Amino acid sequence: MKKRLGNLLIALFRRSAGLIQVVAKPIYKVYEVWLWSQICDGPVPRHVAIIPDGNRRWARSLGLNPIIGHNVGYEKLKEVLDWLWDLGIKVVTVYAMSYENCTKRSEDEVNNLFHLLKRGIEEIKEKGEIDKRRIRIKFFGRFELVPKDVLNMVKEVEEYSSKYSERFLNIAICYGGRQDIINAVKRIARDIATGKASVNDIDEGIFRKYLSTSHLLSSGLEEPDLVIRTSGELRLSNFLLWQIAYSELYFCDVLWPEFRKIDLWRAIRSYQKRERRFGR
Repeated sequence: MKKRLGNLLIALFRRSAGLIQVVAKPIYKVYEVWLWSQICDGPVPRHVAIIPDGNRRWARSLGLNPIIGHNVGYEKLKEVLDWLWDLGIKVVTVYAMSYENCTKRSEDEVNNLFHLLKRGIEEIKEKGEIDKRRIRIKFFGRFELVPKDVLNMVKEVEEYSSKYSERFLNIAICYGGRQDIINAVKRIARDIATGKASVNDIDEGIFRKYLSTSHLLSSGLEEPDLVIRTSGELRLSNFLLWQIAYSELYFCDVLWPEFRKIDLWRAIRSYQKRERRFGR
């Protein structure tokens, strides 16, 4: 009797959820049109950085293996990139894998993340997205933590896309902001010790050249205008600590796999309402 009652309640819940979606869909569409009317004539950031957080929590909330969350998150990233390009964003930087992801997660999870990275590189080439969007792709991070076969694919896609400069996609893999700053200090110390640099010459401009992201900036790319983090966490998680000193930060409560176009547009609306002071 209890089992039959439980099944009946589940059936009723599914039916009501379906009805809610049917009713909400046109309302959502109206809201989307209204939101677009608010941002369409405003300025858009040139460079957007994304911390796509919440994949594992989304999977666990549904009783699924956390690895499935990463797989769904990968599909979401492809969708969000299309939204960003369509908005006219020129530069997108994605925190794909942190240093902690690569050193503190389980072997299965890390292997799956690298598998998704390889899949992403294969798909963006096979589907002609690089040529269609004229995207230049660059990777940065601790490459010594990246498997050789993945690193070979990274170098290949970087070389293939190097002919383009209309849009830029920067992907952080095994990256950590603290580690990046420490390594930059070590490089400076070595150059001072060998006479290649002087202590008095070191300023922000010089220091920036020693960071692992220096090759991104050498292409004329500014540091991020807007940083979007999903999942409701109010922290940066060791992401571009030097580079986002004056970026506008936007924290979204939605878990990454559930991130919607209206969530992106809300971030853009928030950016448009702010007055950027750059510390002044």
